[in-house]
Amino acid sequence: MASTVNSDKRPGYGQLLRTPGALSFLLPGFAARQPFAMLTIGIVLLVQHTTGSFGSAGAVAAVTGVSMALFAPQSGKLADRFGQRAVLVPGVLIHTASVSLLVVLALSGAPLWALFLAAVPAGASVPQVGPMVRARWAAKLDGTPLMPTAAAFESVTDEFTFVVGPVLATALCTGVHPAAGLITEAALTLVGGLFFAAQRATQPAFGAASATSAEPRRSALSIPGVRVLIVAFLGIGSVFGGMQVSLTAFTEEIGNPGANGLLYGVFAAGNMLAGIAMGTVAWKTGPRRRLILGYAGLTVAASLLWTAHSVLLLGALGLVVGLCIAPALITGYTIVETLIPASARTEAFTWLTGAVALGQAAAVTVAGRLADAQGSSAGFLVPMAGTVLALATLLALRSRLRPRETSRVAARGIGHRVPVAVD
Repeated sequence: MASTVNSDKRPGYGQLLRTPGALSFLLPGFAARQPFAMLTIGIVLLVQHTTGSFGSAGAVAAVTGVSMALFAPQSGKLADRFGQRAVLVPGVLIHTASVSLLVVLALSGAPLWALFLAAVPAGASVPQVGPMVRARWAAKLDGTPLMPTAAAFESVTDEFTFVVGPVLATALCTGVHPAAGLITEAALTLVGGLFFAAQRATQPAFGAASATSAEPRRSALSIPGVRVLIVAFLGIGSVFGGMQVSLTAFTEEIGNPGANGLLYGVFAAGNMLAGIAMGTVAWKTGPRRRLILGYAGLTVAASLLWTAHSVLLLGALGLVVGLCIAPALITGYTIVETLIPASARTEAFTWLTGAVALGQAAAVTVAGRLADAQGSSAGFLVPMAGTVLALATLLALRSRLRPRETSRVAARGIGHRVPVAVD
């Protein structure tokens, strides 16, 4: 149940954006986030064009996603220890070079193993700007009523990225050149990442300055609740990856590949709209219960995708799936902040981001094989399987999502603890 009476209303987005220094990291941060939304679909479209196989395209994209999932948490640890700038600057340079190499190899007809080798550093070096922005909000606004609004705003920004990124990549790949999506992704990474890294004034404390005697340094992965949330985010990643490949296969089957960007944009728009709504509601229901109920809705919606055989129906179902994802993501980030010490904040956020990437990578691979063998309807079974397994894990291990002992009340946003209902 939610309440929107005046006494319970959250501060608005306008007030949040007037926070001193906020725009200095939000604007370049938005450009630097695009790789997460553009990289997979850009690889799928380029490699499918050069090889003629969704399976091969999905496999190369999967290598990138697995590499990102494995290296993202290490990037978060390094940022917590040495600072965001020290991690970002070399990272964006390596990423730009790796993606450029992948493009050259694909266009020159290089063997699949060569594309796999290039995909490893391309994925490992994806800048973890989303978690870094969340860490900056938490460091800047910790203990203020603006934190729940910041959590919702970050989700809206992520979802808007997923509206713009895939549509832009698809339009460039289909309307300009098959490699144009990845080339643009690399350019945005370089420019946005370097500008974001230059914003030193808003960089969170790191190293010894971020640790306290009450909160000794420990890995976020050592906390059971974080591991449960990782499984939940793997399921969300399976929805992103399964839909990217299956929508591409579907639009190819109907002879209208340009509709791919539109359909994925509708899905991502639903995600963004739900995120906006989440930021305007002061919830009375505890976050654990919200996560389970929201995830159940996502599972039901994702389980119906394979039944769609028209653009209109698939667009409607995609919109519903998108509307269900943002609540799960926002609530997951809300819960993880109640489980971790401040010294592991960026690492924890990157574990969740990496889980989405890993789930997306696995889904791209499996859905690509299924789409090659049996068509797009089979590919849509992947989001169903991923969310069903994740929901079962959430239900079985929900007790591990209770706040840590040092936090007696549940958080309503990243870094902010106020009394709310705890289930």
